[in-house]
Amino acid sequence: MGEVAETYIVDDALISLGFGKYQALILVYSGVAYAAEAMEVMILSFIGSAVQSKWNLSAHEKSLIASVVFAGMLVGAYSWGVVSDYFGRRQGFLFTALVTSVVGFVSSFSPNYISLVILRFFVGIGLGGGPVLFSWFLEFVPAPNRGAWMVVFSFFWSIGTILEASLAWAVMPTLGWRWLLALSSLPSFLLLVFYTITPESPRYLCSKGRKSDALLVLQRMARMNRKPLPSGELVSDRNWGSDELDENANGSAVTHAAHASRAETSFTKDVSSKVKCVGSLYKLLSRKLLRTTLLLWIGFFGNAFTYYGVILLTSGLSDGGCGVTKKDKVGTRLYKDVFITSLAEFPGLLLSAVIVDRIGRKFTVALMLFGTFAFLIPLVSHYRELTTTALLFCARICITGSITTLSIYAPEVYPTSVRSTGYGTANSVGKIGGIVSPIVAVGLIDGCHQTAAVLLFAGIIIATALGVLFFPIETKGSSLKDSVDSLVASVPESKPAALN
Repeated sequence: MGEVAETYIVDDALISLGFGKYQALILVYSGVAYAAEAMEVMILSFIGSAVQSKWNLSAHEKSLIASVVFAGMLVGAYSWGVVSDYFGRRQGFLFTALVTSVVGFVSSFSPNYISLVILRFFVGIGLGGGPVLFSWFLEFVPAPNRGAWMVVFSFFWSIGTILEASLAWAVMPTLGWRWLLALSSLPSFLLLVFYTITPESPRYLCSKGRKSDALLVLQRMARMNRKPLPSGELVSDRNWGSDELDENANGSAVTHAAHASRAETSFTKDVSSKVKCVGSLYKLLSRKLLRTTLLLWIGFFGNAFTYYGVILLTSGLSDGGCGVTKKDKVGTRLYKDVFITSLAEFPGLLLSAVIVDRIGRKFTVALMLFGTFAFLIPLVSHYRELTTTALLFCARICITGSITTLSIYAPEVYPTSVRSTGYGTANSVGKIGGIVSPIVAVGLIDGCHQTAAVLLFAGIIIATALGVLFFPIETKGSSLKDSVDSLVASVPESKPAALN
């Protein structure tokens, strides 16, 4: 009998090469993109009142400025996810950077309310590419400390929120909201400048049968990190996109059951190739992934609704809430309070970084959600500015840790074949929460219904936390999978219903 050749998968290579200079460059590039997205989202905390005052808008028209951005992100998150799963991660974030930077800059010249709403909708479509960046960076990180590094990646979002709060504080009182929109679009242009030197994900390349291209990326990584690749041949969990028939050790053909499985896979691939969006959604809602997908949608809706609600509650309560004239609402108190609560993202990320690889993703998200509830529920009553800001600061710590950990879990739980699409779709559902949240946070506060707004947030937080506890798989320390079948095979036999 001949010797069996040694093989290794991308996970083995990443563990062998460790987190070195190569991953650090990937971190910086994707991090700048993530910070740019955060800046565009944080703009919503500042321009609403200024535009309302300039164009004499109603409370509903003011909240619509934020809602259309989330509506665009809903469309973009799924669309860019499909693009990156079928044409590559690089293609996905190239188009997102183009749309975000160009349309974001043009929106600063909006001549009227309608044009501003339309342009910010398209900015939202560009911002929907955030999940692509998450998936791209995730696929370069070794499994043992993946959770901690993904939290580090999330720090760039917090950096973006702090930069935007600082920029607004400096620009808005003197130059106005148009300059804020223009300056906030500049970081996205940096992505286009360095795009040509960014690598494609080796895991994506391998899953598409482009093992030689994947090996070239890994070899460059090995040289930069100054560590050797494992010996043997690079293989994927499954040769997606290959027409080869698997054979057993004696060279015999695969069994009838294996042929049937391959035929089913070929059918799914054929559907996906002809109608990519439908094919990807078909996989996400298949029996094997249905429970995971639906619970993730609940988790993202509740987390996004609460996260953006806390941000907008800060600006709404800082505006003075009901009974305050539009002219009085625009002042330094808004910038100060939003800046202070934005600083809460750093301890939130540090806290999640400490516990995410210890107690796991599921329990970290649930714990943070219960903490958010504990700090928001006292706001059913009215307090002085200092107490209100302190409660919102603590709530921001917890919800930041929750949504960050959930954003780590989502791409981990899906296989490479649908990772960006799955995460992007879940993120899209989260944007529905973002669409509704401004109406609640701004509309109810402006309408003197603070107690009703807080109780609604509290109810959604509890429902989301309970849904998170039913997540079927804990991904802490596990390797990423390339196909649905390999994901199912990794679930212990004692828990066969985990993916049903």
